[in-house]
Amino acid sequence: MLFKLLIFVLIYLNLHANTEIEDTYYVDNRIINSSVITKDTKNDFTILSIDKNSNTQKIKTKDLMKLLSDHGYKNYHSKKSYINFILKSPIDVSLLKLKLKEYYEKNYETIDIQNISIEPRGHITALPKDYIVNIESHDFLSKNGIINIKTAENKKIFFNYLIKATVMVYISSDIIKKEAQISPQNYIKKSVVLDKFRAKPIQNIDNSSIQAKRHIPKDTILTHNDIELLHVIKRDSMINVTMSKDGMNIIFSAKALQDAKVDDIIKVQNSNGKILKAKVTGSNKAELE
Repeated sequence: MLFKLLIFVLIYLNLHANTEIEDTYYVDNRIINSSVITKDTKNDFTILSIDKNSNTQKIKTKDLMKLLSDHGYKNYHSKKSYINFILKSPIDVSLLKLKLKEYYEKNYETIDIQNISIEPRGHITALPKDYIVNIESHDFLSKNGIINIKTAENKKIFFNYLIKATVMVYISSDIIKKEAQISPQNYIKKSVVLDKFRAKPIQNIDNSSIQAKRHIPKDTILTHNDIELLHVIKRDSMINVTMSKDGMNIIFSAKALQDAKVDDIIKVQNSNGKILKAKVTGSNKAELE
């Protein structure tokens, strides 16, 4: 009895889950059944049919939600006014999938791609014989996007794509203050589902001398916009400055007039008050220019 009750609860939760309806569905048949949306083939019913003279059909979102609600699927929602159904094109997109796979793997050191789906934005029956694949430079930040192919006649054909993948990232385990060193004490390494990143996540910070460029809240994915090379010299600190003269190295103390990283050129002030320029070589060390 308890087992049957659990099964009923699971079915109920599945039917009544708060699920967002996709803007566009690519379908194999002209008869569109509810399972395209609900994935529930046992309680399937027809939503609409794509006209034989067309390859697309749309339905008002409110009408679709009423149909779903009448059949027990009450908590579906969408921000769009219409939902589109497009008949899948009978084309081979394996080359486009390969290009996308290479593109994402190039931008992430550790990515596990489970699936790539690609569909033309309009129904086409064949791909051109020769074409060039174009992918935007920052598309890797999102799981979905638009790519295009350019034909020999300079014609462009656009495709929607969706990638299901996980990426290894670093997440702040606590609040990280500006200019604090990034270390295992304030981050954890974790695999997350690729959705949409605000900037490129840091892929490898092991043994890196970096610090926070800004205040970073807890549970934030660390990106290249959040970090910078560690300041090895602090403003107003006393540092050792090396001056080479006649084959000899003379070391003297001077006051740093600014924060600096390795290889930065900074101004320093010696004991006589003279301001000099020096190149940072390490922690509290610099050489006269």
